[in-house]
Amino acid sequence: MKKIITVQHPQSEQHTNGMIGSLGDWDLTEYGIAQAHKIGQNLLREIGDEPHVLYSSDLRRTKHTAEILSSYLHIEPQFSPLLREFDLGEANGKTKQWAKENNTCSVWPGTKDWAKTVDERVFVNAETKREVALRVAEFMEKVVTPTKENIIIVSHDGTLSIFFALWLGMDIEMLNRCNLSGKSGGVSILCEDAAGHRIISRLNDMSFIQL
Repeated sequence: MKKIITVQHPQSEQHTNGMIGSLGDWDLTEYGIAQAHKIGQNLLREIGDEPHVLYSSDLRRTKHTAEILSSYLHIEPQFSPLLREFDLGEANGKTKQWAKENNTCSVWPGTKDWAKTVDERVFVNAETKREVALRVAEFMEKVVTPTKENIIIVSHDGTLSIFFALWLGMDIEMLNRCNLSGKSGGVSILCEDAAGHRIISRLNDMSFIQL
């Protein structure tokens, strides 16, 4: 049975400074660094001596998370732009207040930058969910599907929500009606059995982050 563990990066600077995350070069906060160390310790207990490969988004906050996990798991991380967070176009470098006042389409309740439909652009030049799904599908085709190895993926809330949907074989249009959202520092465990059935056995498990 192939196992995939996903890690949503813990607290980073855009969680505390009022800025948009997206492609911003934000690092982890001191608290986020402590959280990443705790995730590394708990992941080591979770996987034991099972071999895994480690992939991460190449943005600063995920890269730093992966490097901390690597110090516990002794796995050299591989970085991929395919795992980056949504590109929010003109909102990059702007505040969350600016985003709230300048979105170009309807957004999910309680969000500032999550379009209600898969083909709407929440800001000028922003990626749509469908476009993110295409690059996540490329990562899955190149990395996930061909290998029988266990995989650890460090990425972002929006990107991982798309990853989970594709893992389950959901039609992208389903994301007009549902969302598999996560929380900072959440760990999810996915598996594929010998018959090719895809399972999410744990979604957004926050116990890994407990300090």
